[in-house]
Amino acid sequence: MNKKQTYLLALLSAFLMWLAWPPHIWLAPLLLVGLVPLFIALDNIITQNQKKTGKRIFLTAGLTFLVWNTASIYWVFNAVSAFNDGVTGTIVAFFVSLIPYGLGALLMTFAFWLYYRLKSKVSPIVAYVGLICFYVSMEYLHESWDLAFPWMTLGNGFAGMHQLAQWYEYTGVYGGSVWILLSNILAFEVYKTWIKKESKPIKSITYWLLAVSVPIVFSLYTYYSYEEKSVPINVVTVQPNIDPYEKYGNISSSEQLRILTHLSDSVAQVNTEYFIWPETAIPRYADENTIRSNPDFLQAQQFLSKYKNGTLITGIESVRFYDDKKTISAKVNSKGGFYDNYNSALQIENSAEVKFYHKSKLVPGAEKLPFPKVFSFIAPVFDKLGGSVSGWGWQENPDVFYSQSGVGVAPVICYESIWGSWVAESVKNGAQFIAIITNDGWWGNTSGKDQHLLYAKLRAIETRRWVVRSANTGISGFINQRGDITQKSTWWTRAALKQDINLNDTITTYVNNGDYLAKIASILGFILALIIPYRKWIRK
Repeated sequence: MNKKQTYLLALLSAFLMWLAWPPHIWLAPLLLVGLVPLFIALDNIITQNQKKTGKRIFLTAGLTFLVWNTASIYWVFNAVSAFNDGVTGTIVAFFVSLIPYGLGALLMTFAFWLYYRLKSKVSPIVAYVGLICFYVSMEYLHESWDLAFPWMTLGNGFAGMHQLAQWYEYTGVYGGSVWILLSNILAFEVYKTWIKKESKPIKSITYWLLAVSVPIVFSLYTYYSYEEKSVPINVVTVQPNIDPYEKYGNISSSEQLRILTHLSDSVAQVNTEYFIWPETAIPRYADENTIRSNPDFLQAQQFLSKYKNGTLITGIESVRFYDDKKTISAKVNSKGGFYDNYNSALQIENSAEVKFYHKSKLVPGAEKLPFPKVFSFIAPVFDKLGGSVSGWGWQENPDVFYSQSGVGVAPVICYESIWGSWVAESVKNGAQFIAIITNDGWWGNTSGKDQHLLYAKLRAIETRRWVVRSANTGISGFINQRGDITQKSTWWTRAALKQDINLNDTITTYVNNGDYLAKIASILGFILALIIPYRKWIRK
């Protein structure tokens, strides 16, 4: 097999993985065999044992992951470029886009390269265990560091066919990653025994079928037997559909609030307990210390006064002033002090109580300078190029909003909904349902908005909580504890939806333990990686 053939197999894997990825819902099972052509190509390169084998392994795997990533999240450039205007801003957007396109693919490729290095030093089974651990640990790294973009974590691929992912309440999405990798490894072994005809493939086929069917059967049984406890509250979610490029300047803040309150009133009931408005629904910067006298706040509270038991959760851009530099992100105030700008969630009640939550998982490069302690000296350069790299402050831990009646809500702002462990921590701290507020209009009418909606289904399954989603421009709706979308709006339409949802206090295994699978894989992967230099040293 020559280079051209191995690269064609790599591209075939990229194509199959793209076909299986959301929003291509019914093709998700292709994930269980999508990497087999890549395994065939890599095995052929290894058996040829030519010069620069490691380089060929890296380039072949890299081709698969770069093409698959770019094809699946091509819309990222739209999202990033929205924060940066002009020619220089476009250049910045291009380089920032390399984080999800190139860096994610690089980490996946590195996992396969480590597998190749380990394979020559240990048994095939240990090498395969190493591959799974290397890959999952790279995914976990891409969720945990300052360049985080866990959008392409393998387990996310079953967000469309959530009926097959009900066991995520025990493992989270990393359980899905392990399953997909294991299935592809066993399917590749079936291929090898079938082609080489060295032994009957019955044994390898049986192993593969068991690995695929057991999780599916268990998941379907869980899905169809799951019953929610009846603890209903009435919730309204609003999609004002205000063009994100128009909302800052062309439409007044009071007019935007009029649209929001009118839509809310159009479907609300006397007993409505929650209104959910989208990210930056209140666009004008509000000083958190003087919020109770802010005209936008007063207009929103006046609307809420009509609903005795009502609570409003809305997006808002807020600012907090300090006398000294209390946070890494704080900027110098013109009066000599310091301040932070926040993309916030605000809870308003029919009382003097006001609560803020600051978006914490910020888009690297577009909303936050990665590794700010290390690279703070280059922040002014990026500010001149794009003006948004270090513009937002953040808080370190997730939060829970409690209403006067004691209901706990997990406020989740846009990009944060990709972090299962982050949302799970809010649930562990008392959240009884999840409120995702977002603004997906920056991406345009692309698959980004659909993927973002579908990923929210996984948060519902992991935590067994209802998800209420409010998008300014995107798709708003309700997702029940099984991950079913019970209602949703359509793209680029003004809408308000209401639903009786059930609260839940049960803590799932995943909520209680977090990303334990990824942590175990990271530790084991590190140990197995040490075998590579150790065996080389012993041989010398």
